[in-house]
Amino acid sequence: MRKFLLLFVCLFALTIAKAQENVITTAVPFLLISADARSAGMADNGVASSADSYSQQWNPAKYAFAIDKTGFSISYTPYLTDLVNDISLGQLNYYNRINERSAFAGSFRFFGLGDIELRETGDPNEIPRVVSPSEFAFDGSYSLKLSEKFSMAVGARFINSNLKVASDVGDASSASSFAVDVAGFFQTEELSFSDFNGRWRAGFNLQNLGPKMSYDNTQSSTNFLPANMKLGGGFDFILDDYNKVALNVEVSKLLVPTPQDPDLNGDGTITTEERNQNNENYQSIGWFSGVLESFSDAPGGFSEELKEVTYSAGAEYLYQDSFALRAGYFHENPDKGARQFFSLGAGFRYSAIKVDVSYLFSTSKVRNPLENTLRFSLTFNFGDKYDEY
Repeated sequence: MRKFLLLFVCLFALTIAKAQENVITTAVPFLLISADARSAGMADNGVASSADSYSQQWNPAKYAFAIDKTGFSISYTPYLTDLVNDISLGQLNYYNRINERSAFAGSFRFFGLGDIELRETGDPNEIPRVVSPSEFAFDGSYSLKLSEKFSMAVGARFINSNLKVASDVGDASSASSFAVDVAGFFQTEELSFSDFNGRWRAGFNLQNLGPKMSYDNTQSSTNFLPANMKLGGGFDFILDDYNKVALNVEVSKLLVPTPQDPDLNGDGTITTEERNQNNENYQSIGWFSGVLESFSDAPGGFSEELKEVTYSAGAEYLYQDSFALRAGYFHENPDKGARQFFSLGAGFRYSAIKVDVSYLFSTSKVRNPLENTLRFSLTFNFGDKYDEY
C-alpha cells in the first residue's frame, strides 16, 4: 500500500470549507482545542479568567494567583461524535504554588484518532490492517509574581504527531518538535464601588513558538506549529459574600504566515507551475520569520489581517464558589475558518473536588466537530488556601 499522511486538518472546522480563500492551516491543531469544560463553557475563553488547574493551556502566569496550593485535574472531550465514537482528546494537569510568589505546573495532552482499518483491495472479506494514529504533548511552566498585581510565566512543550501510516516496507515515522510559551497576567485587589465590589483582570499569551514539523524530513513538506497570540481582559462583579459574576473578553490570532497564490508572470492566469512555486516559497519561510510576517502578509491587506482575528466573550456566575453557570460566544470570520458558536456550561464543587461540564451550539453554516458533545473536567485541590493579597 502506498504511504500517505492522514489529512488531519480535515477533522477541524479551522480548515474545512473549500470556498474559503487563504485559510491558514497548521500541524497539530489539537493544541488549540479547549480541553477543559470551564473555558469551553465560556466559548474557549481563558487567557484572563481567574486562575484554575487548567491555566496551563490558556495562561500559565495565572498559577501565581491560584487560591489553592496544589491542583490536579483530568478532562475528556469526545470529538466528531456525529460520525465516530473513538476520537477524543484527554488531558492531565498538575500545578503547585511553591510560595506566595511562584508556582510550577505540568500537563499531558493526548489526541487519539481511534482505530482505522486499511485494506489493499476493495474486498470486504479481506482482513484489514488496523492502525491507531495519535498525537500528544508534554509541557511544563514556571510562573512568578513580579509585583502584587502582575505575574509572568514561561512554558516549554514537546510535541509528537504519529499520523503517518507505514507502507509495506514500514517507512512511517512520527514527527516531533518543541515550542515555548511566554505569558503575563494582571489582577487587581478587590475594589469597592457604590453598590458592589469588583476586580479587574487582564492577560496575554504567546503560544507554541517553535520549529516547524516534518513527516518526511524534507523542506517541501514542513508544517508550521499553531503559534498563537491571545489577549484578553475581564472584570469580576462581587455582589455580596455569596454571589459573583465574571465577564471575560478575548481576541486571538495565529502567528502563522497567510498562504499566498499570486499570479507570478502577470498574465491573469495562475498555472500549476506557479502554484507549485508559490507553495515552495511558502514552505521556505522559517518559523520565526513566519511569526513576524503573520502581522502584515495577508494578500487583502489590513482588512484581511483583521479577518484572521477571532474573538470570544464569556460570562460565569458563581454562588459561594460552589456552584457555577457559564455561557459564551465565539466568532471566526467566514473566510478564515467560519467557527461561530454559543456555549453553555456548569460547575459544582464539593469539598476538594470540582466537576465541570460544557456544551456547544454551532451558529455557522460549517459544521463544528464539537457539536452535540458534552465535555467533562474533574479537578482535585489540595493543601492550604492562599489569600488574594
